[in-house]
Amino acid sequence: MSHKYAGEIAPKSILEDIPKLVASYYTQKPDVTQSGQKVAFGTSGHRGSSTKNSFNEDHIFAITQAMCEYRKENNIKGTLFIGKDTHALSTPAQLSALQVCVANGLTCKIAKDDEYTPTPVISFTILEANKSSNNLCDGVVITPSHNPPSDGGFKYNPPNGGPADTDITDFIQNRANEILKNSLKDVKKVSLQEALESENVQEYDFITPYVLALKEIVDIDAIKSSKLKIGVDPMGGSGIGVYKKIKEIYGLNMDIVNEYADPTFSFMCCDRDGKIRMDCSSPYAMASLITLKEKYDIAFANDPDFDRHGIVTPSVGLMNPNHYLSVAIWYLFSSRERWSSELGIGKTVVSSSMIDRVADSLGKKVIEVPVGFKWFVDGLFRGTLGFGGEESAGASFLRFDGSAWSTDKDGIILNLLAAEITAKTKKDPGEIYKEFEAKYGKAYYQRIDAPASPQQKAVLKNLSLENITSKTLAGEDIESIFTKADGNGAKIGGLKVTSKNGWFAARPSGTEDIYKIYAESFISDEHLLEIQKEAKEIVLSAIS
Repeated sequence: MSHKYAGEIAPKSILEDIPKLVASYYTQKPDVTQSGQKVAFGTSGHRGSSTKNSFNEDHIFAITQAMCEYRKENNIKGTLFIGKDTHALSTPAQLSALQVCVANGLTCKIAKDDEYTPTPVISFTILEANKSSNNLCDGVVITPSHNPPSDGGFKYNPPNGGPADTDITDFIQNRANEILKNSLKDVKKVSLQEALESENVQEYDFITPYVLALKEIVDIDAIKSSKLKIGVDPMGGSGIGVYKKIKEIYGLNMDIVNEYADPTFSFMCCDRDGKIRMDCSSPYAMASLITLKEKYDIAFANDPDFDRHGIVTPSVGLMNPNHYLSVAIWYLFSSRERWSSELGIGKTVVSSSMIDRVADSLGKKVIEVPVGFKWFVDGLFRGTLGFGGEESAGASFLRFDGSAWSTDKDGIILNLLAAEITAKTKKDPGEIYKEFEAKYGKAYYQRIDAPASPQQKAVLKNLSLENITSKTLAGEDIESIFTKADGNGAKIGGLKVTSKNGWFAARPSGTEDIYKIYAESFISDEHLLEIQKEAKEIVLSAIS
């Protein structure tokens, strides 16, 4: 059931107290004997809130020192590019990180004029710099992604430009917690004034090179000549300047709404649970843009760090992320003539099987991996994957010439691609997906949660196939059961069960006493409900 505020502009009564949030960042200290106050790197870095003692200055001092030590051990001596988003805790965290970086002798580049920098722009910048740098460059993105205004986040991107793999994040996490436990004695830092005045901290224009290069990955000329009327909602995020620069350089017929930073995100519509969450794939959070769908030929939005995309079309309104991924894959692999015929398609184990059906029609191989964009980094970096995408509206793809663009999720190019698709095919992506349904069948997809104790979650995460005895799923023979992804053999942290016309995957939550069930049917809503029901029975039997 939806909250009474769901889809409504956030009332003033729920807006974040920004002065309190920032003050707490500096004044409150984490207790590392409490698990919720330790450094914890998930799929996208460390996240938390200052008022909950999970994202405070001590955390950033410790994480940054651990990162500096990792760089030294791995001979990474080039520039560290630092980007931040528009969350209230991002600027304080950047200042804290600079104090430690300067003390450790790092050369850092930050956005000029105290601007904001999207995640994909940092990834792009790292890859571009490493084409000519004598020393390997890397980066940091200070963002909690689409999380509420109370949260902060800190993510490290190594020289391959993508999200750090677990061997790196485990090192940083463990070392940072050790530093916290020892009362920051191992942290090297200078005063904030000394850091800001240091010649090792340089201002840089991240946006212009990125925007100028967009013609190498999206057909901007086709978009411009089509004169499509485009609506853009940056959702008050870090890429406001990117869209302004795109409009300035290319002269697209584009309206930009919410083109200002507001750390309370007071212009947002509340998400389903009544909270402010900048999720550009949520119909509740995106309600204000959806109401404008008839006004534009194509419209789109991004979350605060711009690694996710939200596509709004006249034909369907806000597109389901799985639906748009299917259309983007079909279009790219049908239109990019210079791409190698050997390129694969990367998808996560919980993404729609419509992608498999589209890929099969194209004669392309699907590489299925666990949840987390880090699993696509190597393929995009080496140019063996033409596309990598997640069900949670994050994806990236290669340039026209088949070389890497970004190895992190890039919501900007996915949005512009929607405009290219509309311009070149004369159909919006929603119309194209309807054609897929007529050809390949209608997909009924949903994610639900179910309760699980910490002990049960631990069992699910390390489940053995011997624990599964079921032979059928919702009236069909089970075709496969696996706990490791077919594409790379990595553990999926749960299990996936498939039949001819349906599947489910179950994974434990990292923060709550629940597990997530992703399920899909190509028969009906009723069949989907049966899959979900039997999924709970199968999982409960295996973990009890």
